[in-house]
Amino acid sequence: MAKVRKQPKRPARKSSVADATTRGRAAAARVVQRRAAVRRKRKVGRAPVRRRALARSIDIPARTQRALAAPPATGLLVAEGDSWFDYPFNDVLSMLEDEHGFEVESVAHKGDTVEDMAYSGGQFDDFTRLLEKLLRRGQVPDAILLSGGGNDIAGDEFAMLLNHAASGLPPLNDDVVKGVIDVRTRNAYAFLIAGLTEIATRFLDRPIPILAHGYDHAIPDGRGVLGGFALLPGPWLEPGFHRKGYPNLRANATTVATLIDRFNEMLRQVTRAPGFGHVRFVDLRGTLSGGPDYKRDWANELHPTERGFKAVAQKIANAI
Repeated sequence: MAKVRKQPKRPARKSSVADATTRGRAAAARVVQRRAAVRRKRKVGRAPVRRRALARSIDIPARTQRALAAPPATGLLVAEGDSWFDYPFNDVLSMLEDEHGFEVESVAHKGDTVEDMAYSGGQFDDFTRLLEKLLRRGQVPDAILLSGGGNDIAGDEFAMLLNHAASGLPPLNDDVVKGVIDVRTRNAYAFLIAGLTEIATRFLDRPIPILAHGYDHAIPDGRGVLGGFALLPGPWLEPGFHRKGYPNLRANATTVATLIDRFNEMLRQVTRAPGFGHVRFVDLRGTLSGGPDYKRDWANELHPTERGFKAVAQKIANAI
C-alpha cells in the first residue's frame, strides 16, 4: 500500500484584535496607494476640456434658493453600515439630517455584514473615493458613523447559534456564539476601524473620530419588513427559534437580549483597543421599548419604527 504523504500543517492564523488591526491598516494602505495611481492617471494625458458648469447658482431659480435656505449644518458625517443607515422611508441617517441638521454622506448598504464592510473588495475604495470628493470641496468630516453586526448574527444562520430545546442544553450554544461574535465579528470590526483610521490619517495626518453603535434588545416576534410577505425581507429570528423547538416569545426575547448584550460588550471592548482612542462606542440599549408597547418602537424584528429611529438618532447625535 502506498504511503500517504502527510501535508505540512499550515501555521494557525492569529485571531487577536491587534493582528486584525494590523491587517486592516495594510489593506487600507493598499487602497490609498491604488487611489493615488488613479488620481495620477486622471492628471496625465488628458487635454483640458471646457465644460459648462454643472450647477451654477445662476441656473437655480431664486424661489428655490429661498426655499432651500437653511442655517449652517450641525456637522458633516460619513456613514458606513447596514440597514439601520439604509432603510426605506426612515433610518438613522435621515433622522440625523432632518431632525438634527447634520449633513450626511453615506456608503452604507442594507444587508451588509461587518465582514462585507471589512473584507469585500471595493468597500474601502468607496470610502476613499467619497473622502477624496469631500476634501476636494474643502470639507472635512466631523465623524465617521459605523453600524453593523445585525446581519452577522441574524437571518438564515441564526439557528446555528441555538442548541435544540430537546437537548437539555442552554438555548445559546456558547461555543458557536463565541466564534461568531467574539472572534469573527470582533476581528472584522477591528479590521474595519483600523482601515478607516488609516485612510483618514493618510489624507489628514490624523484620524477622524469614529462612532460605532450597538443594538437594543430586539423582539423575535416573527415580523419582517411590512410583515415579511412575498419577497420582502424577514423575519430573521423567530424561524430559528421555531426550528430548534422554542415556542415561547418571552423566553426567546430573553435569549435574544443575552445575545445582544454579548455583541455590545464585544463592540465596547474593540473600541477600547490600543490605537483606538478616537473611537467611541454608543450603547443603544434601553432606547427602544421592550415592554407591551414595543411595536411603537419596533417595526419588525430588526428595525425600528419612525419613532424608534428618532430615538436612536437622538442618542447618536448626543454622542457626536
